[in-house]
Amino acid sequence: MGLTITALEPDDLTELARLLDAANLPSADLVDPGRLFFRFEADSLVGYGGLEGEGDDRLLRSIVILADRRRHGLGRTLVTTLERQAHTLGVRRLHLLTTTAAPFFRTLGYADADRGAAPPAVAGSREFAALCPASAAYLMKAL
Repeated sequence: MGLTITALEPDDLTELARLLDAANLPSADLVDPGRLFFRFEADSLVGYGGLEGEGDDRLLRSIVILADRRRHGLGRTLVTTLERQAHTLGVRRLHLLTTTAAPFFRTLGYADADRGAAPPAVAGSREFAALCPASAAYLMKAL
């Protein structure tokens, strides 16, 4: 199933923030610079996701799928769509932190990485440095 992707403006982040908060995911830095967030639809809202940073290495973040849209392969499609978006922006590697979804991301080709070896552009992000707990799994995928 194809997804329609719409880039969000800073004024369009209220619903994303609400869904992230409900899922216990970081939302405090959504309006900080260097973030691109997207709304995904397939006949109706499926969820949201975003990219953070600049250059070759960026964070894949704020992936949230509406509860009634889960278990239908839409999360996989959403991540694949975000990866294509990242590739068109010149991103070579995507990084992510997760406390609950590491098995899902591993099935999509993300591999466990050493948090101490994260590139400066990733390690210096607010999500990496402060918002996600040290216990979060750190995964990476070359595009």
